Amino acid sequence: MKTIKDFNFKDKRVLVRCDFNVPLDEKGNVLDDFRIKQTIPTIEYLIKKGAKIILISHLGKPGGRPVESLRLTSVQDKLMEYLDLSVAKARDCIGREIEEWVPKMQPGEILLLENLRFHKEEEENNLGFAQKLSKLGDIYINDAFGCCHRAHASIVGIPQFLPSGIGLLLEKEINTLSEALKKSASPLIVIIGGIKIATKIKLIERFLKKADHLLLGGKIAYEILAGKGICPGGPLPEGEILKKIEKINLTNPKLHLPIDAALCLKTLEEGYFRQASLGQIRKEEEIFDIGPETINLFSEIIKGAKTVIWNGPLGHFEDERFAKSSLSIANAIIKSKAFSIAGGGDTDAFLAKYNLREEFDHVSTGGEAMLAFLSGEKLPGIEVLK
Repeated sequence: MKTIKDFNFKDKRVLVRCDFNVPLDEKGNVLDDFRIKQTIPTIEYLIKKGAKIILISHLGKPGGRPVESLRLTSVQDKLMEYLDLSVAKARDCIGREIEEWVPKMQPGEILLLENLRFHKEEEENNLGFAQKLSKLGDIYINDAFGCCHRAHASIVGIPQFLPSGIGLLLEKEINTLSEALKKSASPLIVIIGGIKIATKIKLIERFLKKADHLLLGGKIAYEILAGKGICPGGPLPEGEILKKIEKINLTNPKLHLPIDAALCLKTLEEGYFRQASLGQIRKEEEIFDIGPETINLFSEIIKGAKTVIWNGPLGHFEDERFAKSSLSIANAIIKSKAFSIAGGGDTDAFLAKYNLREEFDHVSTGGEAMLAFLSGEKLPGIEVLK
């Protein structure tokens, strides 16, 4: 697999797949620019080598159509802030305007194309769409580790048409996580939280085999318990997800699920807060965090860890009432002195909010991609470059 250092970029148009999928506030301002910052070294390297740089990324889930609030204008502003250079932005990612623009670019110039997911062909991995993008560049560099688990046009399609390699960020992620896999000492504790059970159920199955202990929190833990008929309230998982949940053995000594919860009314009433065991949850209440007994249980397990992998907050940390568990678990990981890896957009946002990034050995720009890589799954975006 070629790296960015294997190419001569002088006067070449370089198509760089970045991961600028960053959280925005209601006004479109970037709430956490960690992923943007991590790509800056690759862009600066290409500038020094005399490249004409064309940046491509997705942002959010626009559903294959232009959505004004998901344009990359705020990303453009952040890039100019960190590079201290002008960064032009196109109003689309393909089309005649860009085809006429790109050949006129000078070495060192930077062009940011508009949100790839404004075109449904991106997520469909449409080869024609990938070919249109590839015609804009002479070389393709993938620096989007957080997207490498997705077989999308800009990830696996473009390398079929251009000489391709990995950027400095993607190289760092691969090397760090590969080294962690080689050196990961037992006990290995894996903590998975968040809300997307559909995207994490396979990873849960894999880590039940690989990890010494698997701690589950967030909405996904309570969906598993609901699927087993243990936890009342909330929608039941459906279809294949429910079938997979039914196969999970709750008596597996490696698996640890919540035994209590922190609750609020479903309306998220500001003054309401209650903690209770799973059997005491009322119909009008909803779970927003793991409870104190679960926090104590998880913290005790983490004490003996040598390696910890964490993806997904354990509660609705955006609300101070439901940040306690994630803070307690973060502190338990730090005190354990284990080699610690954290990743995922929400996990990173939590660590940033409480200034905890520097306390972890490695904070990955990927969430699902990180878990997939560490569980031994082959990532399409990496495999296509080999």
